[in-house]
Amino acid sequence: MKKCSKCGVLKPLDDFYKMAEMKDGHRNDCKVCNLAAKAARHRANPEPARERARRWQQENPERVAALRAKYVADGRRQAQNRRSHLKRKYGITPEQYDEMLAAQGGGCAICGRPPRDDIALHVDHDHETGAIRGITCFRCNNALGDLDDDPKLLARAAQYLEGHVEANDPDVQRAEARIRLRIRALSAR
Repeated sequence: MKKCSKCGVLKPLDDFYKMAEMKDGHRNDCKVCNLAAKAARHRANPEPARERARRWQQENPERVAALRAKYVADGRRQAQNRRSHLKRKYGITPEQYDEMLAAQGGGCAICGRPPRDDIALHVDHDHETGAIRGITCFRCNNALGDLDDDPKLLARAAQYLEGHVEANDPDVQRAEARIRLRIRALSAR
């Protein structure tokens, strides 16, 4: 047991970094206090640490390349890109995206199509206000955009389709039902 010189708390020796020059072989400040002091120094003047990192990268280009390749290969780069995109563009986290997707049944809010392994569903949002409406597949998201997010135009498109389809085709009836539901949802706003 040893008392930390910074916080004054009595702690086991494992809570202190080793230091051969010290009488007991451990630093006088505990790991928590040592890290807090290091973080405060970095916040006050981050340039020395950045310069050390730049110098190391210049001196070790092969290790930098290997680390970057590993970062890409194990999927962490793709996950970070997704996290950054969702936060920057929509102000949400991947966890919030996943919750929204689960709340609408795990698929596109319009057609119900589930996401593919290689293509995520899109965050549908109002381009004027930025308000998120739901998660849609590429096709449905583009269709909304192509029709200027206009419920009246969507209703006219549905009427057009209804006038030019065979009434007994079950696929058509399902598509019409989905379109009518989406039109009602858009008109309710």
